[in-house]
Amino acid sequence: MPESSRQRHAVLALLLAALATLGPFSIDTFLPAMADIGVALSASPMQMQQALSVYLFCYALMMLWHGAISDSVGRRPVILVSCLCFAIASVGCAMASDLSTLLLFRGMQGLCGGAGLVVGRAIIRDRFHGHDAQRMMSQVTMLFSVSPAIAPVVGGLLFGSFGWRSIFVFMALLGLLLFVACWRSLPETLAREVRPPFAWRQLARNYLEVGRKREFQLLALAVSFNFAGFFLYIPSAPVFVMQHLGLGHDQFIWMFGPAVGGIMLGAFLSGRLAGRRNARQLVSLGYGLMFGAAALNVLSAWLLPPSVWSSVPPLALYSTGMSLSAPSITIVLMDQFPHLRGTVSSMQGFTQTMFSSLIAGVIAPLVWTSTLSLALTMSGLLLVGFLLRSAYRRRVSRAA
Repeated sequence: MPESSRQRHAVLALLLAALATLGPFSIDTFLPAMADIGVALSASPMQMQQALSVYLFCYALMMLWHGAISDSVGRRPVILVSCLCFAIASVGCAMASDLSTLLLFRGMQGLCGGAGLVVGRAIIRDRFHGHDAQRMMSQVTMLFSVSPAIAPVVGGLLFGSFGWRSIFVFMALLGLLLFVACWRSLPETLAREVRPPFAWRQLARNYLEVGRKREFQLLALAVSFNFAGFFLYIPSAPVFVMQHLGLGHDQFIWMFGPAVGGIMLGAFLSGRLAGRRNARQLVSLGYGLMFGAAALNVLSAWLLPPSVWSSVPPLALYSTGMSLSAPSITIVLMDQFPHLRGTVSSMQGFTQTMFSSLIAGVIAPLVWTSTLSLALTMSGLLLVGFLLRSAYRRRVSRAA
């Protein structure tokens, strides 16, 4: 590959990864300050948990539209409008004087925050094919995965130095910076002549075409349950880090750092093994690592007192397996409908994020009281994901 092409690919990977960070930064930067935001806005811990659930619900809802709209109007306009609206919503959060106002603008953040992730996947499949697409997907995952480790550290530092409102000011600046960067450097990858016209009936037919296919249902749910095994610890992080591990609001890196390191390692392995191992082998290897991590997590929580050295390594191993298998599954999903990649990306994102919203708002508060209940719930979610993926394999084998 010529040097100029490598540079363009590197710039595109960096830009797509940066766009995908809006989601993690919207979730993770304000975790260290949640308790104090609740005090400032006269909200209980359970009410403050809704600031996460509302964001995720709106994030998932709009995911149904980001990809579909980008199929009709192009990838670039959707990204630009979303970045600008995200910045405006973040300013609204920073100025909130009560919980209702905060939830309103958190919902607006959610409506905008998923465009980079959804449309970014479609951009990759517009520009790349086969193993090149998997490598680019893995590169973006590696770069993007740094953000969940950085976000709570940034949030803790801002909160400690300037108060909780500075966290949302930072998000607004991030949105504006990405708007400028995309205006200058993001190419349009979907030619006008291949864009279907935007029509409500056609959109409904597209969703129906994708959503009623059993293979899509099984794989999309499998990815959602796999991710939920790890995501369970994100809304539980304030309790897990500060109560179970006994750390401070500026020490979330002890949880997020190793876990994100695992995501980066899994993405790196996925990219390196592309072309050497087929998708089925990579996914099977990923499940092997996740099951090993889940078993280690249960044993550690059962036999040992909570600590960074016993409770965190299983999360890193689990995230490695999750990240190793995810790019291959995602590409298989999108290749089921080559003419509707944006719509497929939207529906996958919707499925995964709606389930994450359920995890954050309902399941996590029920099980975060102990490290053992968290570990057992992780194992259960993973088992369901594995059974769904096994059902997909059986269905494909019968069809062949």
